[in-house]
Amino acid sequence: MERVLIGDLKKHIGKTVTICGWISVRRDQGKMVFFDIRDMSGGVQGVVLPSSAAIETAKTTRVEYAVSIRGEVNARPEKNIQKGKHNGDIELKITEIEILSESETPPFDISTDTAQVGEETRLQYRYLDLRSPRMQRNMKLRSEFVRLCRKYLVAHNFIEIETPLLTESTPEGSRDFVVPSRRHPGNFYALPQSPQQYKQLLMVAGFERYFQIARAVRDEDLRADRGFEHSQVDIEMSFVEQEDVMHTVEEMMIETVEALGFVIKKKPFPRFTHKEALAKFGADKFDLRTEEERSQGVLAYAWVYKFPFFEKNDDGTWTFTHNPFSMPIPEHVEWLLKKKNVGEILTTQYDLVCNGFETGGGSIRTHKPELLKATYEIMGYTPEETGERVGHMLEAFKYGAPPHGGIALGIERNLMNLTGESYLREVQAFPMTRGGQTAVMKAPKPLTPEQLAELGIEIKKKKS
Repeated sequence: MERVLIGDLKKHIGKTVTICGWISVRRDQGKMVFFDIRDMSGGVQGVVLPSSAAIETAKTTRVEYAVSIRGEVNARPEKNIQKGKHNGDIELKITEIEILSESETPPFDISTDTAQVGEETRLQYRYLDLRSPRMQRNMKLRSEFVRLCRKYLVAHNFIEIETPLLTESTPEGSRDFVVPSRRHPGNFYALPQSPQQYKQLLMVAGFERYFQIARAVRDEDLRADRGFEHSQVDIEMSFVEQEDVMHTVEEMMIETVEALGFVIKKKPFPRFTHKEALAKFGADKFDLRTEEERSQGVLAYAWVYKFPFFEKNDDGTWTFTHNPFSMPIPEHVEWLLKKKNVGEILTTQYDLVCNGFETGGGSIRTHKPELLKATYEIMGYTPEETGERVGHMLEAFKYGAPPHGGIALGIERNLMNLTGESYLREVQAFPMTRGGQTAVMKAPKPLTPEQLAELGIEIKKKKS
């Protein structure tokens, strides 16, 4: 089939072509039948004249049928041009219609914004919801955002490397999702909360500039801007200081979002210490825009840095605020090693915020074994427990580990800012429901007795 995309039809005026897509609108006016047909590249209006061999087939079609259509591309007369409409200055004179697949009446109208349709229904029929114009725009913008980030990073000598999805359960701030091992009964893999340790090991391995479009899975409470799964532009760099990482990320974000047609409020991005942000805004995530700028979709980026390294648990013990692999600011390294002034130790953590959301976070990392050991000692771990949890990192750091740092930029959070959406599910193809159920498919659900037996697992009722 020599198919032409609808978005390219203007290159074929006066020619007969074949297009494939879905029927968005069908208007049977007795003698003639008019169609609006769409594919991934756009839409076009077509007409079947009474004399056409396709007239009988045209009268049997319905909205959302998948069709192959052959016809002549014609320029509309000036008086008939539909200004402001994609392909409003051309029309397809349809001579053949092949029905590729019929469609039942969709459970909701997908030709308009589906935001007001119930969440359960939208996610049950997500493949139809994704046909709607808004969701098509959001997914295409997501793809383009990722493409432009990748383009920048590759141009600046970064190497794209994938890290494992099945890994070890380690403390990184949230609960792990775990996967039972059939070959090793009673033992479990964990899905990665982030590629944190692997990307640091890649720095030890000498790759110096790494990135990947990484999946992260965290068993944490769900909310509008957070789900069990998310994607991130994950970056790590060797032989750098905090300023180097922040400069690279800022340059990438400016180049990416401006290429997408967005306006940035202020360049270079304003910077606030964590202490300054709390004093000025009452939070470390804030919106610097005016009401007018909000209505215009302006992007107001800012950096927050110099976070406290530790905070107290309810029982009075210490835990990390972001992750245990961060490097203290230079003037607080001795405090960490001597385990004094713990509550005052600041870390080289930096967050990128935009329009009230945290859109990225990173730090310069610890690359010396004694610093990582001291961090775990402050948190109350014995040497044996530390070795059990991060012994592989301590071992790797013995072999010329370079100073390094990086960041993870949440793709969904960034897309929420670009699209103006209020919910993470509006920028993911197949998100979870608010109750943690998968879209379209039925998970979580019980395993069969045979599966449980193979894994050596026995299910017991949880005590209330």
